[in-house]
Amino acid sequence: MAASSPSNIVATDHWVTHAQGQIFVRSWSDSTARSDHAPIILLHDSLGSVELWRDFPARLAAASGRCVIAYDRLGFGRSDARTDVLTPAFVAAEADTCFAAVRAQLGIRRFVVFGHSVGGAMAIHCAARFEEDCEALITESAQAFVEERTLDGIRAAKAQFAGAEQFGRLEKYHGNKAEWVLDAWTGTWLSAQFAAWSLEAVLARVSAPTLAIHGGDDEYGSTRHPALIAEWSNADVRVEILPQLHHLPHREQPEMVAGLVCDFLRLAHCRRQG
Repeated sequence: MAASSPSNIVATDHWVTHAQGQIFVRSWSDSTARSDHAPIILLHDSLGSVELWRDFPARLAAASGRCVIAYDRLGFGRSDARTDVLTPAFVAAEADTCFAAVRAQLGIRRFVVFGHSVGGAMAIHCAARFEEDCEALITESAQAFVEERTLDGIRAAKAQFAGAEQFGRLEKYHGNKAEWVLDAWTGTWLSAQFAAWSLEAVLARVSAPTLAIHGGDDEYGSTRHPALIAEWSNADVRVEILPQLHHLPHREQPEMVAGLVCDFLRLAHCRRQG
């Protein structure tokens, strides 16, 4: 954990077995965590990993009094490699692959799911697929459709990662899987097959209270995305636009984001109890 992580929070590593390989999982909690509160499961972005959440999970665990869990999707971070080419179905498939395996092998029934960027879209599918067990859904910088701003941002990032120094940053977290990770992001999103992708149909099946967080200056998506999450969802959705923040609010203002999440979960818990 980063040096600034709360000192009372303990990080524990786990390995989960899936038919396609081993999944690396880390959990953060302390002895005062409420056992009657569902854990928060974090889903990372297209280039992300457990390590790239940095100290945010520990901060969130300390602030919420809940166990926080993050895992590397297959092909990312410390999880086993993948060699396949992703299809547009990969976002929806996460609910029944890694996410389901992590829940089953860690004994998690009730859960809160928090996803960043494409992880937010995956979180929406998880909330819909496991509707009865999902207590709350949180999206951060999630895309709801394929917007030209998103594609422009991906094209710019692809050009940057062509440089050895920038690509080396990917290798730091993904090792020899870095090339696959980059291709899985840029190749999938920029493909003609992905152009019609949308969350409209799945959001109609979401009933869990939802918090949609978005940076006002997000370079990978306009505020149209959280607006559509609210419009298309069958749930009560709270939209939080954070002025002057970009695609990584949890890194830019971690205490602010953790505070928003905790306030939202307290209100959701009170409503459920009432």
